[in-house]
Amino acid sequence: MHWLNWLIVVVYLVWVVGDGLRRSRDTHNLDGYFLASRSLPWWAVGLSVMATQLSAVTMIGTTGQGATDGMRFVQFYFGLPLAMVILGVTLVPFLHRAKVYTAYEYLERRFDARTRSLTAFLFLVSRGMSCGTIIAAPAVVFSAIFGWPLGWSVALMGIPTVIYTVLGGVQAVTWADVKQMVLIVVAVLAIFVVLVARIPVPTGDALAIAGAAGRMRVFDFSLNLTDTYTVWSGIVGGTFLMLSYFGTDQSQVQRYLTARSVDEARSSLLMSAYWKIPLQALILLVGVLVFVFYQFQTPPLLYNPAHERRARAAQPAEFQALESRYATALADRQVAARAFAAARQAGDGAESPAAAALRERESAVTAVRGEALQLAERVTGEPSRDVNYIIPRFVLDQLPLGLAGLFVAGVMAAAMSSIAAELNSLATSTVIDFYRRWVRPEGEDAHFLNVSKLATAAWGVFACIVATYAVSLGSLIEVVNRFGSFFYGSILGVFLLAMIPQARALGAFVGLIAGMSAVAAVNFGAPSVSFLWHNVIGAVTVVVVGVLLGVVVPARRPAA
Repeated sequence: MHWLNWLIVVVYLVWVVGDGLRRSRDTHNLDGYFLASRSLPWWAVGLSVMATQLSAVTMIGTTGQGATDGMRFVQFYFGLPLAMVILGVTLVPFLHRAKVYTAYEYLERRFDARTRSLTAFLFLVSRGMSCGTIIAAPAVVFSAIFGWPLGWSVALMGIPTVIYTVLGGVQAVTWADVKQMVLIVVAVLAIFVVLVARIPVPTGDALAIAGAAGRMRVFDFSLNLTDTYTVWSGIVGGTFLMLSYFGTDQSQVQRYLTARSVDEARSSLLMSAYWKIPLQALILLVGVLVFVFYQFQTPPLLYNPAHERRARAAQPAEFQALESRYATALADRQVAARAFAAARQAGDGAESPAAAALRERESAVTAVRGEALQLAERVTGEPSRDVNYIIPRFVLDQLPLGLAGLFVAGVMAAAMSSIAAELNSLATSTVIDFYRRWVRPEGEDAHFLNVSKLATAAWGVFACIVATYAVSLGSLIEVVNRFGSFFYGSILGVFLLAMIPQARALGAFVGLIAGMSAVAAVNFGAPSVSFLWHNVIGAVTVVVVGVLLGVVVPARRPAA
């Protein structure tokens, strides 16, 4: 990468880290370190809430998802506005007024200590794995840029971020998130403009080409539990997922607990309700335009450069033959794309012979790439899905000088902010819900802060280990949500039980175990069921079991 790109990366990261640490104050006590003394403005909290989601996973995984699968992923977020409204009138005011450090403290007040601990434990496992996926996203970039082993790339991002998180409290994390959001939006818009300028057909024709290839389909009204991206899975399953993520996940709850008032906490969440779907659609559209761009330019046969090198070295004759067939298929596809654009200009519709020819040529290209991916898998012994390498390769090979540095800085800043936020919430729950609750109930704040820093480092190591495996699981944006959906529904069910008067401690604890068991049974016994429905299954199971036990088993009478 050119030295100017590196200069942009270094200057931005120094500014983010330096300004974040400068803004750290009141971190000598737990309230300041974990909650910024509940003093942050709503707009900063709102941007931090969005930034925690719009991590490097979004910059890499979502754009890659758009390039390979199109716009339908946006349906995943259709339940978000409804979830934010519900949370704004239920959990947000309640938890903010309860003056808790974690959402799980309330569960002990409502039920008992074992329900609190089990729920917090499930959060720690799910968020720890998700944090590993977030680290994996920038590791993909560095692996693609330098050809380094993935483990070294993970360490490059993970170790500095752990150090930064240990030194700074939640206030430093929040202000870094604000800068991250600005940079992400600027980087995405810049790439969008470059793509529109470099695609050699009008934008309308470019979108029509994407549509003919099935990339512009947004709405799918089919009621199919095996399809992840439909209107119904987004509205129903997505609402349950978003309710759990924003209402019960400590990484999000901790964000709005730092707000100055209940009204400001509500406003911070509504910012996501207004802007998340349009921003996500823009990011997906960038991926779609990358797909269209490669209709007229030669894309790599394998986007993962490490797999490309190993496959070429191990099977040179077979790889060369695939490259030859790939070049022919690409040339045919380019002719078909130009013919489709010309036919559209002449007034032909989406079902014209030119559109059918384009789809046929696209299928031929996909078939050759599929053979290449199988070859890479045989040679490397690793899963060969390379969706997470599409955008890094495009950025490095095609973006003008300076914009590549802007993108890499955006990925690194996004990763550092999101990882820092995740690690901070993991340390908070570890110390408050376990160490202070079960190991040392009394102590000076200085002692608990030292334990928090050790917990941060430990979770950082765990996340780095997970990161080395997450890349091979497919689209990172899907991986992080699959991890979360395995746990989130059951956790949400416990909080829903807390608002039902008939619910008792036994019902909450047994219901939580039943919910996790039901999700595990569906996940491993019926893997074709979309992960979004796991949230519904877990929440409903917990509530049903908890309410039934609350009715059947009488409440304990207080001792005389």
